[in-house]
Amino acid sequence: MLITALCAWFLNTYILVHAPYLRLISFIVVIASTVQFIEMVIKKMSPGLFRALGIFLPLITTNCAILGLAIFATNKGYGFIEGMVYALGAGLGFTLALVLMAGIREETELAEVPRLIKGTAMNLIIAGILSMAFMGFAGLFSAA
Repeated sequence: MLITALCAWFLNTYILVHAPYLRLISFIVVIASTVQFIEMVIKKMSPGLFRALGIFLPLITTNCAILGLAIFATNKGYGFIEGMVYALGAGLGFTLALVLMAGIREETELAEVPRLIKGTAMNLIIAGILSMAFMGFAGLFSAA
């Protein structure tokens, strides 16, 4: 996310000044190339991890999260430092959400859950509760 935020800031500040209609296409190219670069690095540095991840590395959901980060950062008019801090916070938040969801799903696999809500229904309920919990932090640092 840091690499994408850096590239998006550079594109938005220096290249797309007079062509804002190319912003989405440019960000998609940045994301696709970043994912491919990361995939090549993992393949070279850790072949075992690369085999374990398989097709899951370049999933579209991660690409959409990164595209969203790039669009939000540029639409809010963040500068270089603000964009980097925003990207780091978004990456840490995304990691926290994934770890929490994986841990809770693992617990529900081992727990005695009614058959009616086992599986996808339980995962959607958990995701909804987690999203409400995280929305509680939205106004935490706002000026009074």
